[in-house]
Amino acid sequence: MSATCREFLAELALDSSHATVSAYARDLQALTAFMLRPAADSSAAHAKGAPPLDWQALDVPTLRRFLGAERSRGLAPRSLARRRAAISRFCGWLVEQDVLPHNPAGLVQTPRLPDHLPRPVDIDSLARFLDCPHDGTPLAIRDQAMLELLYGAGLRLSELVSLDLDMLETRRLRVRGKGDKPRQLPIGSRARQALDAWLVVRGQLAARGEPALFVGQQGRRLGQRGVQLRLVTQAKERGLPEHLHPHRLRHSFASHLLESSGDLRAVQELLGHAHLSTTQVYTRLDWQQLASAYDQAHPRARRQRGSATATSDTDAASPVDVPLKDDTP
Repeated sequence: MSATCREFLAELALDSSHATVSAYARDLQALTAFMLRPAADSSAAHAKGAPPLDWQALDVPTLRRFLGAERSRGLAPRSLARRRAAISRFCGWLVEQDVLPHNPAGLVQTPRLPDHLPRPVDIDSLARFLDCPHDGTPLAIRDQAMLELLYGAGLRLSELVSLDLDMLETRRLRVRGKGDKPRQLPIGSRARQALDAWLVVRGQLAARGEPALFVGQQGRRLGQRGVQLRLVTQAKERGLPEHLHPHRLRHSFASHLLESSGDLRAVQELLGHAHLSTTQVYTRLDWQQLASAYDQAHPRARRQRGSATATSDTDAASPVDVPLKDDTP
């Protein structure tokens, strides 16, 4: 990677998470390899050595060719969008450094992302899963505490693994989210019980002086991949008939809380979303939920008992299938 890219990533790390910096590094490595490919393929380059990368040559046609090549090799639309976002921020930094006169990424578009609604775990299935007894080993007690905290507080995976002991208080949890932004979260009674049980046995695993709340078998901070694998294992052992990952528990936390409270602003604060529009994805209800709410709440939707005009076929149809009286000849 060029010295320019390393300098940009060093500044990026000051206000971004490690995961973001790593993702941007991969995106810039792909762009660098693409821009160096013509020089590397030429015979002159083999004879004299490839010239240093000139970022002033980064223009709109180059970016379009790069993203087109990435799409041709099968990169998903979401990954393409992240590639463009990383390059756009890098180009903006190059403008600040007077390397580029303007940001060429602003004139480059990526394929439209498909609508993606979060799919929470059914609330009853999730309750049975969390209440399923375990073998009582320190690892099982730790896993139970992580599960209760992921669902009970709606934590991101990165937030869970970065928790330290001093961030845990009696009834609340202090976390640092995206961009190192702090927020406080309440701890529910079930999560508190699971955490207390883990703190009793944590010393059997944790190395001396280890500050991390959750540790692995080596006594050091448990990594993100370790948590993901433990959730997959727990889902299989407890008979949950679907794939389980940390972000799905976060989706379930948000969906179930919004369904019960209807307070979108509160859910936004608990999730740590910077913009309300990010939280609003949880307000998209399917047709059955809308129809059920309408039938139960609207005074003109409920049919009178013994109505001669009401039939089982009509009751089962959706509103678009039932002709209005004015439409009947």
